[in-house]
Amino acid sequence: MKQHTLLMPLDMHLHLRDGVMLENVAPLSSYSFSGAVVMPNLVPPVTTKIALLDYKHRILNATGQNRYDDDFDDLLEEEGFGGDFEPFMTLFYNNYSKEFLEEVADEIIGIKLYPAGITTNSESGVASFDLNEMRPTLEAMSDLEIPLLVHGETDGFVMDREAEFMSIYEMLATAFPKLKIIMEHITTKAAVDMLSLHDNLYATITIHHLLINLDDVVGGMMKPHLFCKPIAKRPEDQAALLSVALEGHPKVMFGSDSAPHPQHAKEACGCAAGVFTAPIALQLLAELFDENDALDNLQAFVSDNAQVIYSICPEFKEVTLVQEEFKVPENYSGVVPMFAGETIKWSIENVD
Repeated sequence: MKQHTLLMPLDMHLHLRDGVMLENVAPLSSYSFSGAVVMPNLVPPVTTKIALLDYKHRILNATGQNRYDDDFDDLLEEEGFGGDFEPFMTLFYNNYSKEFLEEVADEIIGIKLYPAGITTNSESGVASFDLNEMRPTLEAMSDLEIPLLVHGETDGFVMDREAEFMSIYEMLATAFPKLKIIMEHITTKAAVDMLSLHDNLYATITIHHLLINLDDVVGGMMKPHLFCKPIAKRPEDQAALLSVALEGHPKVMFGSDSAPHPQHAKEACGCAAGVFTAPIALQLLAELFDENDALDNLQAFVSDNAQVIYSICPEFKEVTLVQEEFKVPENYSGVVPMFAGETIKWSIENVD
C-alpha cells in the first residue's frame, strides 16, 4: 500500500464562518492542518483589533485550544479533532491609517481586499481602485511588510472577471513593488502567466479548481456543490493551474477556499457560492499528485512554499496519507462536501 507523509500542511485560504458553523467546521481543518489563513468576510466584516482578537478567540475555542480542560482535550484527540492549529488572522481591507496598522501588525498575517459585492459578504469592499485613496494604506503595508491578499475579479462577464482583473494586479504590483501581493484562488492561465511578470506577485490555488472546469459544474445537470466564485473556467485554464501546482512552483501555495454553507443554501434558487473541501483536501491532493507522478512536490505546494512566502513557522504536525479508499460522507453537520457520497482513492491514516 502506497504511503506519503506531509509535514506541517497549511491551508492558506480558508473560510471558517462563525457561530454554530464555526464550531462545526473548524475542527475539520485543525485535525489535519497545522494552520490556516482565515478569511475576514464575516457579517459584519473583521475591521478592528477587538473584532480580530475576539474572532481568533472563538476559533481557538472551536478547535479546543482555549479550554483548560484536559478531559475535553483528550476527547477531541480520541474523536480525531483538535490538536495544534494556528489560525493566521486577516483584516478586511479598508483605507487604514499607518498608526492602526502598526498596532495590529503582530496580530495579522495580511489584509484581504475584496472588490465590492463580488463574492460572499463583500458588499463593503473596494468600490474603486483609486490609488490616491489607497496609497497611504498600501505604502504603510509595504513598510510594515503586511501582505495584501486579493480576491481578483471585476464585475464584468463572469468568465472574464479574473482575466480583466490582471490590469489591476499590474497597477498594484508596479506602484508598490515592495508590497507582497497574493492573488487568491487563481483560476486562469492569465493569472498563472502574471506570476512571472512581477517579483512581488504570488498565488493560492484550490483543490477544486485543479480538479474541475466549468463543464463539470454546468455541462450536464447543474451541480450546486461545485458552484463557487471565482467560477471554474476552461480546460486550458485548468491545465495551466495544474502545471504550476504539480511542479511545486515556488510562487504558488495551496489555499482551499473551503467555503461552507448550509445544505439548504446550496440546493436552492440563488445557490450560495462555495465548495466545501476542508475534510478531504489533503486526500484529494495526494490522489491528484500521485496520479501525475508528482507526490514529491506535494510538500512544497501544501507547506514549504507558504512558509517561505509568508515567513512563518507553523505548528509541528505530521500527516500520514495512504492509498486506501475513503467514502466521502454525505454531509458534515449539514454541510455537503465536494464529492459527497463518492469514493476517493486516498485516506488519512494518522496525524501526529
